[in-house]
Amino acid sequence: MGLTISSLFSRLFGKKQMRILMVGLDAAGKTTILYKLKLGEIVTTIPTIGFNVETVEYKNICFTVWDVGGQDKIRPLWRHYFQNTQGLIFVVDSNDRERIQEAAEELQKMLQEDELRDAVLLLFANKQDLPNAMAISEMTDKLGLQSLRNRTVSIKFEEGTPDRPKELLWGAEGKAVPGV
Repeated sequence: MGLTISSLFSRLFGKKQMRILMVGLDAAGKTTILYKLKLGEIVTTIPTIGFNVETVEYKNICFTVWDVGGQDKIRPLWRHYFQNTQGLIFVVDSNDRERIQEAAEELQKMLQEDELRDAVLLLFANKQDLPNAMAISEMTDKLGLQSLRNRTVSIKFEEGTPDRPKELLWGAEGKAVPGV
């Protein structure tokens, strides 16, 4: 009886859990974003070989964020992180015009994966404060976002790192992602 009441109380009032996978090409800014989410400040980072994982609490949700390295030799390993992923943050360096097509190809490959078909997609266009950063319309076009169908997508354009970082984990207009 005590266990039943305890589990009911936990379901009604406890924090919801959500697994987030954060990927993108190397040097897009994934690890910087992760630690801005976690610590609220920018920390010095080095290229991620493997992954970083942190828990970030916001409102009534406990997000487990997996930041996986983006070097070309590591990308084939991304699929090992797909299982049970509920949200996908794809980080793009908006200033990197030379590799935007490569980013688009990686994004499209991921969106073809069955294990990610129900995951909410947040596209994070990072480094908008740099002089050669692509505009929203250009990034949307080059990443092929207009071709996405039957998928919940939120796009966040940011100068440097976010001022209110935990709001990244929420959809447009401050609404929680579906199912949360």
